[in-house]
Amino acid sequence: MRYDFASDNTAGICPEALAALLAANDACQASYGQDDWTAQAADAIRQAFECPQAEVFFVFNGTAANSLALASLCQSYHSVICHEQAHVETDECGGPEFFSNGTKLLLGRGANGKLDANEIDRLVARRSDIHYPKPKVVTLTQSTESGTVYTPAELREVSAHARHLGLHVHMDGARFANALASLNCSPAELSWRAGVEVMSLGGTKQGMPVGEAIVFFEPALAEDFAYRCKQAGQLASKMRYLSAPWAGMLKDGVWLQHAAHANAMATRLADGLRQIPGIELLFPVEANAVFARIDGRVQERLKAKGWVFYGFINENGARFVCSWATRAEDVDALLQSLREAIIDTMAAPSVR
Repeated sequence: MRYDFASDNTAGICPEALAALLAANDACQASYGQDDWTAQAADAIRQAFECPQAEVFFVFNGTAANSLALASLCQSYHSVICHEQAHVETDECGGPEFFSNGTKLLLGRGANGKLDANEIDRLVARRSDIHYPKPKVVTLTQSTESGTVYTPAELREVSAHARHLGLHVHMDGARFANALASLNCSPAELSWRAGVEVMSLGGTKQGMPVGEAIVFFEPALAEDFAYRCKQAGQLASKMRYLSAPWAGMLKDGVWLQHAAHANAMATRLADGLRQIPGIELLFPVEANAVFARIDGRVQERLKAKGWVFYGFINENGARFVCSWATRAEDVDALLQSLREAIIDTMAAPSVR
């Protein structure tokens, strides 16, 4: 089986993250995040975001990062506004609701996976009585579940609507590096300068072995957050193995170089798909994911050839994700297999 395009989670550890991980294994270090590697990684994140006052925490995975961050911003009787296709809604098994003891997700609409700022106004104004969970947070996914990216201007617009209504702004940045590489702007421009107060910063999808970072750009919001991580089973005793890869990835902008490569491979794939009759791209390709409408019979033949990918969003929709490890020859091999699958499907006798 070929898992090349199933997800960026299927790729191995990138060399820089692995080197840092091995270096962290060289000697004994203090436990529970009191080690030198964790301090170095946290400082590297603060420097990358030009935010020296930021509070940084490391956890095992993205569901914990999103769920704990959101839980820290609201009470159980509050609600969180998100896009109807946001990862916190579709793929986290109720984690945000669980860790916040019941906070409700309110689903908004928007083209290409991006929450329309006016939806925030609509959801807040829909009801104001005590029987309605009071909106408290807006969460945005960057890049989105449709592979698109919020520009700084779009983030500022959403943040302005949220701020006017007294809402906090959280960002699910599982693929934040891909959005940065796509827009060619600074981490600060695409986060706290655009109104984001708390971010779940993705590491695993960028080439690390495990682990995400939670970044509080407003330190006051991080009060007692360390206790929340401990209670949720997210305080690693050997924290350096979660944090050290960050130090390796952030040095000399390696994380952005890998993200730019993954984006370039997605663009190569999209360009190839556009040349194949009968294939329709479902969303603009702005980061490292490509969504295409491909006949279900063709998809089955492609899978029979050993390719693993996921169906998403629409009928006959297929998602292909590129990673730091995706090679141009991998893209070309997928395109060739797809062409062969189409020919095989056309030659097959129809079933009545």
